[in-house]
Amino acid sequence: MPHRDTDHRLDEVDRRILHALMGNARDTSASALGEEAGVSGATIRNRIHKLEDAGIIRGYTTQVDFERAGGRLTNLYLCDVPVTDREAMAHEARAIPGVINVRTLMTGRRNIHVLAVGEDTSDLRRIARRLTDIGIHIEDEDLLEEELHAPYGPFVPDDSAPEPEANDFISLTGNASVVEVAVQPEAPIAGMTLEAAAEQGILDEETLVIAIERGDRELTPHGDTVFQPDDIVTILSRAGDGTDALAVFRASPPGSTTE
Repeated sequence: MPHRDTDHRLDEVDRRILHALMGNARDTSASALGEEAGVSGATIRNRIHKLEDAGIIRGYTTQVDFERAGGRLTNLYLCDVPVTDREAMAHEARAIPGVINVRTLMTGRRNIHVLAVGEDTSDLRRIARRLTDIGIHIEDEDLLEEELHAPYGPFVPDDSAPEPEANDFISLTGNASVVEVAVQPEAPIAGMTLEAAAEQGILDEETLVIAIERGDRELTPHGDTVFQPDDIVTILSRAGDGTDALAVFRASPPGSTTE
């Protein structure tokens, strides 16, 4: 299957979204996920649209127990086709009535896996004949008993660990870094304009605000731009990892003061 070229780089918010959708897309709430990630529900919905546009989220499927849905049989065909014909034959196989999934492998034998559902064994034999008719060689087949799914482990948010200081971090040459951070409601900078934050020293001279993501909009920051809670701010810090700059976007711990 063709893949769309993309330079989309996943940050912590994206990974949380993907993990939640892979676990149970039907019951995933944008507002609840946003609360966990420290951003608004609108930002979560905007991120989902971007992941779809980038071809990272390729669709949403429903898992069906076909045995319970009328006693149907699910069969897996392990097939071999010439590499040059693999993509075309995969599309032809998908068009056969009863075929519900076609998986292609890059190299080697058994480079196409076809999953099909039939009402009985004669129905499955019909599907096998159709596969053979279009030039697909079936090397082996078997009835599928159970298929288990799980979200991709590295995307799981580690809520037992301290909250990361940034949604994303890129180290640049010259002791500089680009960081994404969400503005917390009680943060010192929340409600301030960019100009006021600079004049009052809330933002130091080593920190440059590059962009602001607000719900489904991306803003180009100006002097009169107001930082709002749940904004995702991209900053360029010329002072190493930007830890000091991030503090103004986070809520101050109880009993502490921000100078």
